[in-house]
Amino acid sequence: MVTQTFGKMLFRPESECLKEFPAPEDLKYRILISTKPPKEYLEAQTNKDKEKEKDSDDDVWGKEPTELTAEQEDEKTDSDASDNNQDDEDSDAFEPEIDSSRAPGYKSLIAIPGGKITGRLKEALKVEPDKVRRLSLSEQALEKATVSYGTDLVRFTQKNFLRIYPKGTRFNSSNYKPQIGWMHGAQMIAFNMQGYGRSLWLMQGMFRANGGCGYVKKPDFLMNVDANGERAKLPVKKRLRVKVYMGDGWHLDFKHTHFDTYSPPDFYTKVGVAGVPDDEIMKKTKIKEDNWTPVWDEEFTFPLTVPELALLRVEVHEYDMSEKDDFAGQTCLPVSELKQGIRAVPLFDRKGEKLNSTRLLMRFDFV
Repeated sequence: MVTQTFGKMLFRPESECLKEFPAPEDLKYRILISTKPPKEYLEAQTNKDKEKEKDSDDDVWGKEPTELTAEQEDEKTDSDASDNNQDDEDSDAFEPEIDSSRAPGYKSLIAIPGGKITGRLKEALKVEPDKVRRLSLSEQALEKATVSYGTDLVRFTQKNFLRIYPKGTRFNSSNYKPQIGWMHGAQMIAFNMQGYGRSLWLMQGMFRANGGCGYVKKPDFLMNVDANGERAKLPVKKRLRVKVYMGDGWHLDFKHTHFDTYSPPDFYTKVGVAGVPDDEIMKKTKIKEDNWTPVWDEEFTFPLTVPELALLRVEVHEYDMSEKDDFAGQTCLPVSELKQGIRAVPLFDRKGEKLNSTRLLMRFDFV
């Protein structure tokens, strides 16, 4: 069914294991399948290996004792724990039924094989020179891994795919900050797309880069074999200077009573940077009272150590003395793609959809 549906668009690896991933240019208009090999295929391979080991061992040395060493027991425990952290994609309960006679054929369609952590994480992050693969980690597992294996993560992602997914306790469809994955080279950050909020705005902002085509080139420093550890103290590479002149358009996109029932709104703007920890900061303008077209004329400067991963965050809120401030628009822009000079910057709603008329007049300079 897969071959009938996708036909020539389906990418088929030339060998069972790719030694390196094809470039995006080579994959235009193609469809790749990334999943675990069918369990029938894995079981057949495992049985073959066991038979070979049994024959050779029994012929020469007799039967091997079955007791596990302490190290093996530790690895088994680690494996069981990691299995519990896998998402639905890696669960056998969601695997399609595949006739065992067709399993090898289905296996040949998988361009990027996915896999679980079957032992210690450090072993799972070892780079294999003769094949590439995809590894999935929960957000919790990633946070723990960055403490002890930060450099290993970066090196793993230089050749392989790393996919991060939300922890299972996010029943309200909330999201986590994607920066920790991006900082370590993770190519796939799975999100709850219905979980509107700042984390999703950051994701949308990152992928406004490169013409919004759906992928962004990884920064060169993350492809360096001798990559810096995530705790390395880096110098300031450049400073971004942002000036917020004014805003307009709310009276066209919102009802006149949306913010305040009896008076015009009291707007203020928050401007900041999301990125590596040393670069993250948030500042805000003064509140302009009773004005649908506020003029702030305020300037802020942001020192950046890793501008390649920095996102400019902009939010506008309406001040409310007695209740929570009202949301009035937001945008998130890749610093690497900012053009110097005065710009009319469109704002977006909570879902990330562009407001029809609301804009901020801003100026960007690198000093």
